[in-house]
Amino acid sequence: MQDVFPYPVARIGLIGGGQLGRMLVKAAKRLGCTCVVLDPVSGSPAAQVAGHQIVGEHSDPAMLRELAGSCDLVTFELENIETEALRRLEVEGHRIYPRPGLLATIQDKYLQKCFLHEAGIPTPEFVNLPMPDAVAFDAFGYPLVQKARRGSYDGRGVVVMRDANAFSRRLVDATYLERFVEAEKELAVLVARNVSGECRSYRTVEMRFHPQDNVLDFLVAPANIPTEIANRAEALALRTVEAMDGVGVFGIEMFLTHDGELLVNEVAPRTHNSGHHTIEACVTDQFEQHLRAVLGLPLGDTRQLQPATMVNLLGASGYQGRPLISGLAAVLAIPGVCVHIYGKAVTKPGRKMGHVTVIDDTLEAACAKARQVKNSIRILGEQKL
Repeated sequence: MQDVFPYPVARIGLIGGGQLGRMLVKAAKRLGCTCVVLDPVSGSPAAQVAGHQIVGEHSDPAMLRELAGSCDLVTFELENIETEALRRLEVEGHRIYPRPGLLATIQDKYLQKCFLHEAGIPTPEFVNLPMPDAVAFDAFGYPLVQKARRGSYDGRGVVVMRDANAFSRRLVDATYLERFVEAEKELAVLVARNVSGECRSYRTVEMRFHPQDNVLDFLVAPANIPTEIANRAEALALRTVEAMDGVGVFGIEMFLTHDGELLVNEVAPRTHNSGHHTIEACVTDQFEQHLRAVLGLPLGDTRQLQPATMVNLLGASGYQGRPLISGLAAVLAIPGVCVHIYGKAVTKPGRKMGHVTVIDDTLEAACAKARQVKNSIRILGEQKL
């Protein structure tokens, strides 16, 4: 392995300029890398930090070619992008991680489920559904979950149906059906794998979702589960990423059933909301780890140094426009609180505008402070709806 690097160590092309990209750029600068961001929004959160942005659509072949041509390798912070242009660039010799072929499999949620099933990874029962037909729903059996094959995220493109009375809420796009799982807990494990095949996981975390927005609202790290279950979850996550031959950081979301079974729900081929606490709580955060992986560097230590919780800051209901942060001073006065504001110019209800990580000596103390944070800070907007 090369051990003498000129500065910059690497020029990273980043598809997507959102909050994940913003935190990735910060990590890149620590490692002596520079970044070019491709995003349609001028002055995107990631570009504010990178200082260099190509303003263009994420899937525009010409923009992708310009990005790849100006950088040593390309990665991405969002998976809903066109892969055909990326495949062509890869064939021409450009380094793109995770690889476009794997991205194409993961971004079609039905194909992703088929891959996991064929690899022997346990998942909820599922079936393809080209047309949303009431007979097919009845045959599969309620309760069920209808999911869009493409483009779903943060609860969008997902409909939970307890019984046939909910059929009127069905999605009309290409979808598949999945057995509804009465989960005791929803868990996530971050896994990093580099180009040499070195693979490491972080500790299992517990995700609690916002009841209305169905977006991650509150995270507990490590998860409040027996060590034996955490070990099994981490082993399953490692096995999943190795089966995919993935390169980079992957978020593996799981259900823990009441009888102790672990089922993989979804795989995210990128840094993940469930890993934001690693910035303050772990030796190596997920963003630096992703860069290490795609650059072929040794993976960092994933040890968690302190218990942590993480709270998403969502745009408050009833407000839009320029953000107004209410309660910031009160939250910053709490020991162990770390505030991250994403730099988005406009807020709207349910939009991710930032997050707060709380670290403490015990998980109980961190959770108590996180509840205090949730009751103190709000992202309002200059315009009332």
